[in-house]
Amino acid sequence: MIDPEMVHRKLSLITTDLKRLKELVARTRDVLLSDEVALAAGERYLERVIGRMIDINYHLITSEGEPPPKDYYLSFIQLSIKPVILDKQFAEGIASAAGLRNRIVHEYDDIDPGLTFEGIRAAVRDIPLYAKAVLEYLESRR
Repeated sequence: MIDPEMVHRKLSLITTDLKRLKELVARTRDVLLSDEVALAAGERYLERVIGRMIDINYHLITSEGEPPPKDYYLSFIQLSIKPVILDKQFAEGIASAAGLRNRIVHEYDDIDPGLTFEGIRAAVRDIPLYAKAVLEYLESRR
């Protein structure tokens, strides 16, 4: 059973961090990349936002009786299959956020600051669409 309060709480937290990401990406690329503190803050905001999206994904999928996806990337893809919440092409595009989150969290390699900047830009562009789709899905379940 879907817990709408949990989903709304996570979306609210995502929205708060997304505002901060918008402030960061309003800077020029060069200005942001030259500010190590702001760049580190951007990485952390991205990590939190993407982690909360993944939490929502797993909750929605398993609440529909589906088994949990094998990885975070697939949690976005699954939302274009069952339950159908995201457009397939959009799901494939936003799923790459899972890989960025893993690189940030696990420090697999030195993170390319340009990749972080592009991740912030993509988040500001795509996450409101993700949130809208999730909210519409919740509304349809009432």
